[in-house]
Amino acid sequence: MKKLYYLSFALLFTIFFSCNSTKITSSWRDPEKHLHKGDWKKVLVVALLRNETNRHHIEDEMVKYLNGKGVTSYNYLGEKFNRNDEAALRTKIKEDGFDAAITMRLIDVEKEKVYTPEQRYAYPVYYSDFSRYYNRNLVYYTTPGYYAVTKKFIIETVIYSIPDDKIIWSGITETYNPEGVEKLTNEIANAIHKKMLDEGFVEK
Repeated sequence: MKKLYYLSFALLFTIFFSCNSTKITSSWRDPEKHLHKGDWKKVLVVALLRNETNRHHIEDEMVKYLNGKGVTSYNYLGEKFNRNDEAALRTKIKEDGFDAAITMRLIDVEKEKVYTPEQRYAYPVYYSDFSRYYNRNLVYYTTPGYYAVTKKFIIETVIYSIPDDKIIWSGITETYNPEGVEKLTNEIANAIHKKMLDEGFVEK
C-alpha cells in the first residue's frame, strides 16, 4: 500500500510540474504591429548559445514548431560568412526574403535547494474479528524530509521584423527542470504563442 501511494504521489507531482514548468515573467510588444495568418513565409531562427550542440538542437526544434517556414542559422550562415559584419548580414537576409528572425538567448541558470518537510499519513488496519473490523483504527507512518535541487533556465526570446528592421516582440521566460532541449523549446514556444494570442498580437 505504501508503494502504491508513493507511485500515485510521484505521478501527480510529475504531471503537475511538467505542465507548469515554463512561465513568462515579462514581455514587450510593438503596439502598432499585429500579425495575421500568412504574414510570415520565411523565418530565420537563431539560438545564441556557446554550446554548438545545444544551439543546433534548439534551432532544429524551433524550426519544427514553425511548420516549414523556419530556417536554422547554422545552416543558413555558413562558416565562411562573417557574422560580425552587421551591414552584410542585414543585406543578406533582406535579399533572401526573410520576413522575421527569432532569437533565443540563455540569460542565466539558477539553482535552488528546496526542502520538502516530513509528511505523516494514515491508513486503516483491518482485523478478522468483526467488531474490531467495524471499529477499525488507523496506523500512522511518516516519510522523512529531504532536499532537492531545482534548476531554473532564464531565456530571452526576441522577434525582429526584417522588412521593418526592428524589434516587434520580446519576452523573458523561466523554465524549471526542463526534460531535454525538445521539451524546453516546445514549452517556451507554446508559452510565447499563448501570450501573443492573449495580447492580440497575433490573430486567433
